[in-house]
Amino acid sequence: MDITSFLRDNNLAFPLFILSTLLFISLIFKQTKLIFSKAIKNLPPGPPRLPIIGNLHQVGDRPHVSLAKLAQSFGPLISLRFGTQHVVVASSPEAAMGILKTQDRHLSSRIVPTAFQQAPLIPHSLIWSECNQTWKSLRTLCRAELFSAKALEAHSRLREEKLGKLVDFLRREQGRVIDVEDMVFTTLFNTLSCIIFGKDLLDFEDEHGTRDELKASMHAVIEYGGRVKDVGSFFPMLERFDLHGIRKGTMKLFDKVFAYWRDIIEERRVEVNSSRWSSEQAQTFLDRMLENGFSNNQINQMVMELFVAGTNTTTSTVIWAMTELVRHKEVMSKLEEELKNKVNTEKITNFQLSKLTYLQAFIKENFRLHPPVPLLLPHMAAETCEVMNYSIPKNAKIFVNVWAMGRDAKLWDNPLSFNPERFIDSKLDFKGQDFELLPFGSGRRICPGLPSGIKSVELILASLTREFDWGLPNGEDPSKLDMDDKFGIALKRKTPLKLIFKKKQASEYA
Repeated sequence: MDITSFLRDNNLAFPLFILSTLLFISLIFKQTKLIFSKAIKNLPPGPPRLPIIGNLHQVGDRPHVSLAKLAQSFGPLISLRFGTQHVVVASSPEAAMGILKTQDRHLSSRIVPTAFQQAPLIPHSLIWSECNQTWKSLRTLCRAELFSAKALEAHSRLREEKLGKLVDFLRREQGRVIDVEDMVFTTLFNTLSCIIFGKDLLDFEDEHGTRDELKASMHAVIEYGGRVKDVGSFFPMLERFDLHGIRKGTMKLFDKVFAYWRDIIEERRVEVNSSRWSSEQAQTFLDRMLENGFSNNQINQMVMELFVAGTNTTTSTVIWAMTELVRHKEVMSKLEEELKNKVNTEKITNFQLSKLTYLQAFIKENFRLHPPVPLLLPHMAAETCEVMNYSIPKNAKIFVNVWAMGRDAKLWDNPLSFNPERFIDSKLDFKGQDFELLPFGSGRRICPGLPSGIKSVELILASLTREFDWGLPNGEDPSKLDMDDKFGIALKRKTPLKLIFKKKQASEYA
């Protein structure tokens, strides 16, 4: 593929003539300079590169798949060039360990996607900032108030309450076709909004009201954040021009979203700053942020990141899990049997969830085949270092392809088969110590919301399985269900999962 075809296929906003001129004046000069300068020695192997665009033509809209295929040809640690950007991809547990553990200190910086390069907000980021004191302080606050065992226990009643609203909604709508992603997203979003602000921001019934605008804006932010084709990120000299309008479009969406909680922040700020306030009155995460002197920009950035990370990936996980239950009736039957035998109370408790061994195995198998972030969030090399005897150059962009590892026949028997039994009696876990299974990453950049996300996944799956029978509309054949995925911040189904729910026969605890 030549450069003209590449630019035309990617729908650039500027005329090809202008872009070609910019590229040839600056990039050809850079590449010529590179040829005559000292080359980086001992890079990981990789495919040949085209002038200017490098290997961009080899990575399509599903980069986790494209990169997995390249790894099959060139090895578990490969190097590519996306425009002027060095890219390194790990596709094996050994390579992942080298990046996320052995060289964690040197390789834990971030490259910020264009959508989130917002000057007023990015200095306050937990996800995208350097591992500095501000980052440590933010993680400490989130861990204490949101993700610790104490915090999870404190929020357990709230989770049950939001799940109860979901169950009530499905009871009222039983027999009708339900967009499952929409209802799960609403449940998780409201759970988090109550933890942060003390109130729901979405409504199951608000199909055409203003709250649907909030949901649409959040989905649009997520869409911008997951854009694959962003020429500015491949050619830094073009980054300032925001050729695709990603940065500008995202900021407009941010402003719309922030407006939904602006008044809440101001009302609580007056309360917290009053002489009558005492720390014992704090009931929400917003109260704690205000007590710590957070500005509006700090609060907006933190809340947006919590919503994007805390709802999008967990929703994706639940949807893929329910898809697999629809496709594998024998797995559904085993899960139903376990729930029947081990849960004998009206509500499912956290203690009971921890004893559901088949549910735990099922969730691990779902993470293996459907990791919510298939390439993890990109790392950047702060310093040149060595992994698997290869040099990782400073400022290289680094991906860990956990999707490829989950489907590697060298690691798993029948890797494309959905088989929870492979995890029965297995000590393999997903908490960052077993590098064959890394849906949440590992090292200092491991997802801090892991405990909270898992609790939500377990509770939703167990409750809906226990409460309802569900199936595809019009008696569709589950074996023919479209399993194509769509790459983004989280790996979603390409086509929405739509199901019909029917309440199960009344039992002693129904």
